[in-house]
Amino acid sequence: MEVLLVTSRRSGRWLIPKGWPMAGLSLAQAAAQEAYEEAGVHGIIEPDPLGWLTHDKQHDLFGAMTVRIAVHALAVQRELATWPELGQRKRRWFSLKQAVEQVDSAELAGLIRRLKSHARARH
Repeated sequence: MEVLLVTSRRSGRWLIPKGWPMAGLSLAQAAAQEAYEEAGVHGIIEPDPLGWLTHDKQHDLFGAMTVRIAVHALAVQRELATWPELGQRKRRWFSLKQAVEQVDSAELAGLIRRLKSHARARH
């Protein structure tokens, strides 16, 4: 099993695609849309969150804020050669162990560690 991480546009740190809720979409559907926009992937999104994490985000209108993010697993079926944020971010596949070592957030590292048991429970 591998994890696809993308770099932040501001800091260049490795993280997962994430964004804001979108009108007319469930949180899972919005997560799948963000995965397309930020990482150029399509796949099957888990409707229930793998878990939650807190994150400091910069909003264009409201400034700095701490948000609670629902993290949904996406089984990637297709990687695209071009996508909306190509050139703004890097994307890279990591083993679970490598992904845990790359991310700065202890909460995100914990969710990545849970992926293996989550995948076993789903099959």
